[in-house]
Amino acid sequence: MTSDDALMTARALVLHDLEVTRAANPESVSALEEAVTTRRWWTSQWAEGKEYVAGLIAQDVQDALLDRVGRWPLCRACDHLEPHALYIHPELGGPEPTWVCEHSGIAVAPLGSLPH
Repeated sequence: MTSDDALMTARALVLHDLEVTRAANPESVSALEEAVTTRRWWTSQWAEGKEYVAGLIAQDVQDALLDRVGRWPLCRACDHLEPHALYIHPELGGPEPTWVCEHSGIAVAPLGSLPH
């Protein structure tokens, strides 16, 4: 897989999760595009990093949305009443990024597979 393939796959995975959580809007998609652009340079400098790029792009989008609109994606997998987010595990974004509940530690779904 080339770096460009890894970036486009990452874009598709994050976009899917934005769409199924009803968070896909011009602002979030712009944040996604900015993350892909930034990580394009990053993967050009470290080709081995392509296995980490999907999770890192998801984290970049989370950070951008936190500053702009709030936490994303929110957890619906546990019984904790207070709204809380999922996070990407492992922390470096790969090689198999998974959304995990920040409170319970439950693995909710692989990146790109959040349920409706």
